[in-house]
Parts: sequence; C-alpha cells; structure tokens
Amino acid sequence: MRKPLKAAATTLTALALAAFGTTSLATGAEAQPAPATAHFGAKPLHPTAAGQRAAGTNNTLKVGSAATQGVVSPTPKVYLVFWGSQWSSDPAGVATDMQKMFKGLYGGQDTWGTILSQYCEGVAKGTATCGTQGIHVQHPASSPLAGVWFDNSAAEPANATAAQIAAEAGKAAAHFGNTAQAPNLNAQYVVVSPTGTHPDGFPNSGFCAWHDKTSSAYGTLAYTNLPYIPDNGAGACTTFTDGRLLSGIESTETHEYAETVTDFWPSIGWNGGGGEIGDECVNLDAYVTLSTGTFDLQGLWSNSANKCVTHG
Repeated sequence: MRKPLKAAATTLTALALAAFGTTSLATGAEAQPAPATAHFGAKPLHPTAAGQRAAGTNNTLKVGSAATQGVVSPTPKVYLVFWGSQWSSDPAGVATDMQKMFKGLYGGQDTWGTILSQYCEGVAKGTATCGTQGIHVQHPASSPLAGVWFDNSAAEPANATAAQIAAEAGKAAAHFGNTAQAPNLNAQYVVVSPTGTHPDGFPNSGFCAWHDKTSSAYGTLAYTNLPYIPDNGAGACTTFTDGRLLSGIESTETHEYAETVTDFWPSIGWNGGGGEIGDECVNLDAYVTLSTGTFDLQGLWSNSANKCVTHG
C-alpha cells in the first residue's frame, strides 16, 4: 500500500533545509493537490520506533489470488527512471544513492532481501505458507538493477498527476525495450521525481511514496511513484533521528520495492492484518551494510518468523 505521511508531521523550517539548496515542501504557502485515486504502499512521514507492531497471527500475510502471474515478481528487476530535466540539480545526491543501494541488494551480504523468498505465486488463494509449492521469489544472485534512465527530454510537471506518472512508466518500458508482457512480469519501474516537485500532491496528500500497476501497450506494468523525500528534511519517512538526509528515501524505496515484489499487481498478492509486507513494519528501520555501502532498509513482515524482521 501507500507509505503514508503522518497527519501531525513536525513542521520543518526553510533554514533547516537551506544547506541542501531547497525549501520545505511541507511549509510552502501554496497547497498542493491531493491524489485523485487510491494507490498502494503507505508509510508515515515521521514513523516512531515505539509503535513497532508486535508479533501475532493477525498480521500473517495471505495470498490474494491463485494466479501464476502478477502475484509476485519471481526474479525482480528494477528500472530507475529519473524523470525530468530538473535532475541537473540533485542537492541530496539521491540518484547516486539509489543506484548504489540497488547495486548492492543481492547475494550473501544482502540478508534483508532473503526475507522475500518465502513468498510465491501459483498457490491457492488464502495460502499463508508456500513451502515447496508455487513459484517463489528468488533472491537475486546479482544486482536487481536492470537499467537507469535520466529522462531529461522535458521538465517533469511541478504537480504531476498519477496518470502522468503511470505514463512515464510506459515510456520507460519502451526506452528499455520491454515492449511485451513477458519481460514486464518481473520489471518494476521506479519513477523518481526531482527536487522541488510534488508528484500526486506530495507531501500534502498523505504518503511518502506509493506503488501500483497500469495498463499499457506493453502489457500490465508495475511502477512506483517515488518523490524527492529529502526535500522534507532529515527524519522524514524513517524512524532514525540521526540527521542523515538519505535515510528516509532509502527506507521508503525498500518498502515499495518489497511490496512490489510480493504484491506485483496490487492487490492480488500478499496482504495481511496490517496491509502489505512493508505496511506491517513501518516503524522498524535498520542500517544494513551491503557491498556498496550502508543503507536504511525498512523492516518487512516475515510469516515464517511471525514478526517484523530486517534479516532473513
């Protein structure tokens, strides 16, 4: 589901953000439009560790469909789309950070991603434990980052609508040559907006990011709306309070990545008492060291452990 914004978020000042060459989106005089439709992947702007969800069977994830396509992404592939000519300015270093994170999210050093391998498709609706049945998510043996595109052909709209974001995902599929349904059964297009923009009303529309599906000439596509979260300052969209500016967008994107992998075409995939695999655990963050650096990876719900975990 969506990663929601906390209703009573702490107000940020322009001074706190001045070092990063931007101003707070949350305190701007002009209200941004609210989203027109519901999407998936909610997480609060300022989650608190004290609110961590306890272990319990009410949170068990169950598969929503017996389908063999669109339930999970068995071999995840991520395409990062940095939308708009405004990416000539990246004060927080988001583009480099997102690439480094996904370049390290594989293999034996990535014990976070192994949580996903317990989930599958092609089993009966309502299944909670795949066992040896079905088609499981495979832990990547190499980086899941399949492509990066800086689409600087034009500026991203200041207030891009959900439909425009979905259309950009379609453009990305064409750009990367994924022009049939088959390659798009594992591809997720992460549309990253530049600093100063308000995609789908961010941050006044109640989310840090969201994921969804869209119909296209190339089949059904899975995609994510990932705003420039550092514009909201350190501490936004993460439980960490150490002042690290990139933690929030790392936590948010790992939330969306995992939910896309396990609920590929929402919502026929895995859901539970608190929503999708990331929704269950929005109040748990951990710094995890990968081969490419240390990143804030949000905790995920594990049916096998019956709790939120950060390592498989």
